[in-house]
Amino acid sequence: MKDLLTKDVVWNKLKVVKDPEIPTLSLVDMGIIRELNIEGDSVEVVITPTFVGCPAIEMMKDEIESALLSMGFQNVLVRVSFSYQWNSDMINEAGRKSLVEFGLAPPPQHQLIEDIEILERIPCPACKGTNTELRNSFGPTLCRSIHYCNDCKEAFQQFKPVN
Repeated sequence: MKDLLTKDVVWNKLKVVKDPEIPTLSLVDMGIIRELNIEGDSVEVVITPTFVGCPAIEMMKDEIESALLSMGFQNVLVRVSFSYQWNSDMINEAGRKSLVEFGLAPPPQHQLIEDIEILERIPCPACKGTNTELRNSFGPTLCRSIHYCNDCKEAFQQFKPVN
């Protein structure tokens, strides 16, 4: 059994662990799960939450641990590390598609460039039009902004670009 638990298999299994706030988005696709170390029946996972004060850290750790224990690991350590700062460019293509499926506009790739204009003319997740406007840079959570589409007349949220 231990031979079957390769890194690829475990990474794939961890895709079932979803972001507590956006249940269509996995922590792997978010880029929150940063590192995976397997040694026999022990596994260590290193995560970097989206921000230091994230209220879901313990929930994410518990979900990761449950997924790994269900695979047969006897010893699971989920460690939180801020040695790398999470940013929204870490969301992979599958994660960006999941955000749209959830009804959120994904953040633009920004390569850590800070420019408020990247919040303007965000493609609407409903109609894909770009005749949109930023209505409020502070949405219901720290990582979201509120926009309005002038074409389909829908308000929508964007997962903000984060450096």
